[in-house]
Amino acid sequence: MLFKTALRFILFDKPKSIGALAGTVISVFLIGQQSGIFIFLTNAMASLVQNNSEYVWVVDDRTTNVNALAQLNQRIGRELESIEGVQQVYPLVVSPASARFKNGKSAGITLIGVQYPQCAGGPWRLFKGDTKDLITDGAVFTDYFDKNALGGLEPDEFFEINGKQVYNAGLTKGVRAFGGGTYTFTTIERARYLGKFPNDKVSAFLVKISDPNQELLVINRINATLPGIKAWNAEEFRKASILTVLKTSGIAISFGTLIVFALIVGFVIIGLTLYSSAIDRIRDYGTLKAIGANNNFIRKLIITQAIIIGVTGFILGSLLVEGFRAGLASAGTLFDFPIWLRLIFLFVTLFIAFFGSAFAINRITRLEPAQVFRG
Repeated sequence: MLFKTALRFILFDKPKSIGALAGTVISVFLIGQQSGIFIFLTNAMASLVQNNSEYVWVVDDRTTNVNALAQLNQRIGRELESIEGVQQVYPLVVSPASARFKNGKSAGITLIGVQYPQCAGGPWRLFKGDTKDLITDGAVFTDYFDKNALGGLEPDEFFEINGKQVYNAGLTKGVRAFGGGTYTFTTIERARYLGKFPNDKVSAFLVKISDPNQELLVINRINATLPGIKAWNAEEFRKASILTVLKTSGIAISFGTLIVFALIVGFVIIGLTLYSSAIDRIRDYGTLKAIGANNNFIRKLIITQAIIIGVTGFILGSLLVEGFRAGLASAGTLFDFPIWLRLIFLFVTLFIAFFGSAFAINRITRLEPAQVFRG
């Protein structure tokens, strides 16, 4: 009965109902859009760690950001291997470089040098080729979605890195970098050669633990034994990297402001529309009160209208967000919403609807039935 009555109220005043629905859809879309791009950026901030989470990361003791690794002495790797609980240590080189392509264009890249054949540190999400192709002279792997950024680079095509000839031996798909150039994978020796990186230095060590259940114990042993370095659990290093970037940039403030703006849009549009609709139908509400409906019923009636508009707006807005996500995915901007975040979107949408209905409830519950029959 209550739902049917609320639906009749909504359908009776279609222009205002469509306005409230549009406000909800806009809010959901803007919140989802900005949240999605923010998720993509935070994933990119720590993608190197996130996709090598099976290792303990050993870096300089002042480093809290995987995108800004300091150089470590190669001998530290041998010292790490002597620590109880360490099964294997893999060096990793990360070096900025400049690439030049046959069409004359150039681009900044980030070389990721890994130890062959284990290839701890990448490449991941292989799309074309195999890690064994890295051993071929001059071989590097680029990403499928970086083709345009890399001068239209095709598979097996030759180009230059820092003036030295290489060729595109394989492709990843969806490997995204943050800040510097696009990730380009090769062997550690070739990365040193191409990036003019010292032969006795590395950027980090990826440590494989004999017993994963003893990871924290081994991390504490490393940190207590070797000065000048710090061992990180991968998840902790991922969080630290993201937090460091957010603290030193305006990304969080920028996206936070846009999300708050989306909330305000929803509050204002839904609140004003429901209030206006209630005022226009004040005789109907007064009649309901005159025939026995109490304020509690009126509140439930208005809130039910808000719920109907909110849920419908959430569904339509979510469909638009999914379309937006699919469109960006085709260009390499990959992200997904965890279920808990989708539930938050629904909660926020309903909160907007409830908040918006408060204006109408406040006006109607103060209405005396006799007022609508005067003059």
